Amino acid sequence: MMRSNQKSIQFHWRLIQGGENGGLSRARQLELNSVALPDLNVQASFSRLAEQAGIESLLTDISYGKPDPLLLASSIIPQTEKMKFLVAIRSGMISPTYFVQQVNTFSALHKGRLLINIVAGHSPDENAFYGDLLAHDQRYERTEEFLDVCRSFWNKKGPVNFEGEHYTIHNGRLRTPYLSTDRQAPFIFIAGSSNKAKELAISQGDCWMRLPDLPERVKSEGAEVLLAGKELGLRLAIICRDTKREAIEAANALINNVDANLKEANKENKFVLKSDSTMMKKMYAISEKEWLTPWLWTGAVKTFGAPTIAMVGTPDELSDAIMEYKAAGVTHFIFSGWPKQSEMIYFGKNVLPLVREKESLLLKSNLAE
Repeated sequence: MMRSNQKSIQFHWRLIQGGENGGLSRARQLELNSVALPDLNVQASFSRLAEQAGIESLLTDISYGKPDPLLLASSIIPQTEKMKFLVAIRSGMISPTYFVQQVNTFSALHKGRLLINIVAGHSPDENAFYGDLLAHDQRYERTEEFLDVCRSFWNKKGPVNFEGEHYTIHNGRLRTPYLSTDRQAPFIFIAGSSNKAKELAISQGDCWMRLPDLPERVKSEGAEVLLAGKELGLRLAIICRDTKREAIEAANALINNVDANLKEANKENKFVLKSDSTMMKKMYAISEKEWLTPWLWTGAVKTFGAPTIAMVGTPDELSDAIMEYKAAGVTHFIFSGWPKQSEMIYFGKNVLPLVREKESLLLKSNLAE
């Protein structure tokens, strides 16, 4: 098995969505009754720029306030050359058989350019919009069954039969196969920072995708995942500038320019109190300390949401930080940034080449040992 520090890091980026404002996460925008509609011209242009920047795939989020992520990805992808899409899915929204049928059809149409991000949902209120009333741990238990059925179809061992707590499948058949040049099933990220998410990543996923923490904690908490032959990933924001001072000023400007009414509403942390997400609660807890490291900043978390914990610094500082996470076993990053498009372009031009250079030096050093 290849050691994690020998694997080339893959960088993914959050697809730009219409109607986004400043640093606001979609969860925060939804509180303000913001509306997001597809904007294929803008999103296709963003996707082509992501290709040029060296981004592996674009995350297409899922929520009631967004277009369907699989349909959106399928509409954008013909306007790109090689970009993959990392499509979010919740098990409570769809039958596993139908989901496999959708994924297989997508793979046939688009040469397998699809990765899957399994999320449990962070808001009981929103989950109920879709008829999903299960508690946090039960959602992960259901997703275990969901993916068990999916993998049975992808393993192509005849009709699928499954009898579980949440799903019953009798002699399941699908005539549309999964098509890819290098895989018999899509690469699956399991999102979440709870033990249930980690267990699901080990049993059914390919990568445990969580929010960041100190590199040593990520290494310790992810050791079991790596031992099982799975990968580790982090989702966070990035704010990179030519100097550290400029990067910090850009970070502070995010929260200083926020509407006063939103700042006042966030003081009560109503969104977090209503959430049953372990990941979200952990982030709010650690955000009591603004700087976890000289480059890991939590200052925007209480204003904009958990995924806005950010790496802040110069290209050299942040490439070193990425390599520090790589040494802890991380091989995937899902980034977002502000301004969304220019931050991605800056990353591709100034940070990514440094990471590749440092990876090459590390590989040479390992081979020389």
